[in-house]
Amino acid sequence: MNNIKKKTFTLLPILLAISTSITVHADQVILDDLIINGSNCVGQDCVNGESFGFDTIRLKENNLRIKFQDTSTSASFPTRDWQITINDSSNGGLNKFSIDDIDAGRTPLTIEANAPSHSLYVDDGGRLGLGTNTPVVDVHVKTGNTPTLRLEQDGTSGFSAQTWDVAGNEAGFFVRDATNGSTLPFRIRPGAPSSSIYIDTDGDVGLGDATPDAALDIESGDLLVTNGKITANYTSGWSSASPDATLTINNTDADVEHAQPIYLQNSGSNFITFKNTTLDTQWNLGNRSTKDTFTLSNDANNTPKTVLTVDNTGDLTVLGEVTANNILLTSDINKKENFSNVDSANILRTLAKLSISTWNYKSQNSDNVHMGPMAQQFFELFGLGASDKHISAVDSTGVSLAASKALYELAIKKDKKIKQLEERLTKLEASK
Repeated sequence: MNNIKKKTFTLLPILLAISTSITVHADQVILDDLIINGSNCVGQDCVNGESFGFDTIRLKENNLRIKFQDTSTSASFPTRDWQITINDSSNGGLNKFSIDDIDAGRTPLTIEANAPSHSLYVDDGGRLGLGTNTPVVDVHVKTGNTPTLRLEQDGTSGFSAQTWDVAGNEAGFFVRDATNGSTLPFRIRPGAPSSSIYIDTDGDVGLGDATPDAALDIESGDLLVTNGKITANYTSGWSSASPDATLTINNTDADVEHAQPIYLQNSGSNFITFKNTTLDTQWNLGNRSTKDTFTLSNDANNTPKTVLTVDNTGDLTVLGEVTANNILLTSDINKKENFSNVDSANILRTLAKLSISTWNYKSQNSDNVHMGPMAQQFFELFGLGASDKHISAVDSTGVSLAASKALYELAIKKDKKIKQLEERLTKLEASK
């Protein structure tokens, strides 16, 4: 028995060598589990003595495919066939890794050769990294220049083709209309404060306000409209009990004494229009001419007519002659109180002390001469008005009327005295 065993072991290497040189054309069918305690090479280009390195399974030939063919026959079970495809088999094709939906003839996933590291990375928290292996949010996109998300509607569903880009870089976050000249209709610059734009649950929009109280609520700052207009379709009424307005500009900063809530700028004339559609009348407040003036004009019957003009020196011009019919000063007794009679004679004596001179305003040319008193002396002598910097038309008229009344009374007295003297003279002459 020992001799037989020895011969058997001697012939074994020979038998193994013969078996490896025999080409087996029949398929190998193993009706049991197959365990390979080592590496496995599959493909037409596998060689004897293959150096596997750390490879456990190696596919090696010029057309690498792994096909998953589902043989389910019941209608209640899925039967879709899938395939992993490595590189195109045609000349000039792509170097790629793909997952193919065989039954649908589609390729839902492809990775091209030379794709950078971490082009697609899912971490242990389910966060997706694009260009990063350390995603810190659900989807984290990282690149050296302007990470971008493209939304492309290609027209295959019957809708017009349109492409949008959502991107961000050191210049800002923006939405780009790639189809129409790559315009940027929406931009946010770095450093913009919180709630710069805030849309509330009821649709109200706050600019710098996280609790907007109107369709558009500007918490602070300015509203600037360039080469455009603001249109408000206002349907509500108004009542003194519950006043309302189309546009309200409210400055709640008590420390701001001087504010500029509205600023209108234009390269030419600039004005505000008030239109009454019922009466078909229109008033314009502002500048309706090429001159440096502020005007009030009436566009009755589509014919502009300036009724009041204030020039840059402060002169006021009213359409037509300045008469009582043009400028009306309230003098209704029912609008007045604290009455006190005036000593007209004393007013006349005081008026005699008032210096009258000719002069021109510093804002006007020297040949634009005016005549009148100084407000400081007028206030000192008569104590009328709110300050010593202005003379009210009401006060100057009142002083003039009082002085005229005093002159009239003085003239009456003189006439009476003259009459008396004439009578005495007549008697003297008759007695001679």
